[in-house]
Amino acid sequence: MENTTITPEGRVRINKPKWLRVKLPIGENYKKVRSLVDEHKLHTICESGSCPNMGECWGEGTATFMILGNICTRSCGFCAVQTGRPEEVDEFEPGKVAKSVQIMQVKHAVITSVDRDDLKDGGSLIWAQTVRAIRQQSQGTTMETLIPDFAGKWENLQNVIDVAPEIVSHNLETVRRLTKQVRIQAKYDRSLEVLFRLKKAGMRTKSGIMLGLGETEEEIIETMEDLRSVDCDVITLGQYLQPSAKHLPIAEFITPEKFAEYKTIGQKMGFKYVESGPLVRSSYHAEKHMFDQ
Repeated sequence: MENTTITPEGRVRINKPKWLRVKLPIGENYKKVRSLVDEHKLHTICESGSCPNMGECWGEGTATFMILGNICTRSCGFCAVQTGRPEEVDEFEPGKVAKSVQIMQVKHAVITSVDRDDLKDGGSLIWAQTVRAIRQQSQGTTMETLIPDFAGKWENLQNVIDVAPEIVSHNLETVRRLTKQVRIQAKYDRSLEVLFRLKKAGMRTKSGIMLGLGETEEEIIETMEDLRSVDCDVITLGQYLQPSAKHLPIAEFITPEKFAEYKTIGQKMGFKYVESGPLVRSSYHAEKHMFDQ
């Protein structure tokens, strides 16, 4: 087949198209942040996740941090994070993250985490402490919290609501039909309820989906409609990229033109901000998502 390669294991692999080439990070702001990260040995998910937009985001003063360790209790088919038994919670982590935000002079911090289904509070108390610690040390910094579903334990979700981050994000990741395959321990309707409860509590809400896992155009539009049904404010749509041979394969590469089409559809649906493109990730242009388009 055209534009495919046969792997040593005999699998057919779709070759990466030219529109997925990443520009090298440049700019004075990026260089400044880069030197601070290296000097103080700071950790960001931007680096560990090899995000294609790191240079652009750092240049805009946005960075993403992952809390609650780097071992997840869930085993999603798309995610490169290690699955297993997590280590003990680091009670000093909120202060460490806040210090990193201060040193890097981050204007807009995106905080994400692994799932911690092993904890009674689902990690929500560390979430709340991290938001408070950042506010104490960097009063001008705004925040987006990209949270898990807390296994539907709504008292844990309330701990995040109580500290009222500027944006609270929870990703659907994929369409309803593929949820069990892509997000093995998650539930599509539970994720929608997370977003519904956040909105009801007065939060500005955001969600993201990956394309190229085998979903149809009709399913993508249906998913966007489901997000609007819970009054989700911001949506991101990006291309799924397979982290390793053990993860779910890429079914197709979606063209930039198609992503542009979905952006127009989302805007007509009433989303306040739509980020749609092959290299878009949850935190891409995150600092702009606090405002309407």
